[in-house]
Amino acid sequence: MPSPLSHIKPQRPVRRLVVLMALLLADVFVLAFVVTFAGILLLGGIEHWQQWLDDHAGHFFVWRLCLYVAVAAAWPWVRRHRLARDPQSRQQLRVIEVLGVLGIVLYEASNWLRMY
Repeated sequence: MPSPLSHIKPQRPVRRLVVLMALLLADVFVLAFVVTFAGILLLGGIEHWQQWLDDHAGHFFVWRLCLYVAVAAAWPWVRRHRLARDPQSRQQLRVIEVLGVLGIVLYEASNWLRMY
């Protein structure tokens, strides 16, 4: 006997979320391209743009640190709500945490090595 809720399609909200995230990611890439292109035009060439980026690397580092702090501050709330919904996801969350921290450390280390 089919379930009374079998006509509900649970994939629709997931699909909508994936499409929304893909559009958001595309918007971020377009914005980054426009900002880079405008910077190159305003500063008179790629060499000047690269020099400006190098001169302001410290500011970008502080900006990234602020983003890391914001994510770290929000993470306990996200973790608590995820575990409330799915207590078996504790191991998955641990893997996500370790990979996230490892990714940030490797990214910042590669930036530091590139500068020095």
